[in-house]
Amino acid sequence: MPNQNNETSKNSRMLSGDETAPASKALVIIPTFNEAENIGRLLGDLKKLYPLIIDILVIDDNSPDGTAGIVRSMQLTTSGIHLMTRERKLGLGTAYISGFRFALQNGYRYIVEMDADYSHDPLMLQRFFDAMSDAELVIGSRYMNNTVNVVNWPLGRLILSKMASIYTRFVTGMPVADPTSGFKCFRAEVLRALDLERINSQGYSFQIEMNFRVWKQGFAIREIPIVFVDRTVGKSKMTRHNIREAIWMVWLLKIKSGFGLL
Repeated sequence: MPNQNNETSKNSRMLSGDETAPASKALVIIPTFNEAENIGRLLGDLKKLYPLIIDILVIDDNSPDGTAGIVRSMQLTTSGIHLMTRERKLGLGTAYISGFRFALQNGYRYIVEMDADYSHDPLMLQRFFDAMSDAELVIGSRYMNNTVNVVNWPLGRLILSKMASIYTRFVTGMPVADPTSGFKCFRAEVLRALDLERINSQGYSFQIEMNFRVWKQGFAIREIPIVFVDRTVGKSKMTRHNIREAIWMVWLLKIKSGFGLL
C-alpha cells in the first residue's frame, strides 16, 4: 500500500495543480440500482485511495434498497461525492450521458466509467490516469493479447462476452480487443467532440457505440489489461434485451458511418 499512496500523491499533483479546482480533477461516474451492499464501501475505498485526484458522481435510478440514502449519509462526512437521482430505472446509457453532461458542465479533465459492484478494481484507476498521457480514451480490457482475465463468470456468459467482442471487431473493423468493457476513462475534449444527443443505446451497445464514435473521430484509444471479478453480492443488470440490441447495433453503426450519418 505505501507504493500506491506514493503514486496517488504524485498524480494528485499532476492532475490537480490547484487542489480545490474541479477543472483539473477526474470525475468517476457510478450508475447504481440496488447497490446498497456495495456502494458505501466502494465510495470509501475510492476516496481513501485518491483523496485529491477524484470526485465521484453516483447516478441512482430510485433503488428500493436505499442506495441513495447511503450516498447521502456519506456526503455529510466526505467531500467530493455527488448524487444524481432519477425517478425510475432508465438504463445504463442514459445514466452515463447524464454523468458526461455533469462532468463537462463542471469542468472535469478526465471522466471515468465504473461499476458499483467491485468487478472493477479501484486500485486500477491509477493505471488509467497514467495511460492518459498518450491517449484520449483508455479502456480496461479483459481480453488483451489472447488472454482472458475474468474471474467467477459462468462459462456461458464468458463465451457470450468474448464472442460479442469478436463479432463487434469483425463487423465494425474497430481495433479494440474488448469493445464491451464498462471500465474506461475519457478526456473531456473527447466527450465535447461527440454529439451526446444522438447516443441512445444501453448496456453492451452503449459501450460499443461510444468506442466506435471515438474511433471514428480519430481520437487515440489505448487498452490496458484488467482483471474482471464477477460481483459477489447483488444481481447483474444485464438483460437479454441488451444483448439483442448489441447484435444489431454494430450493423447500424457501420451503416451510419458509411453514409456519414454518425
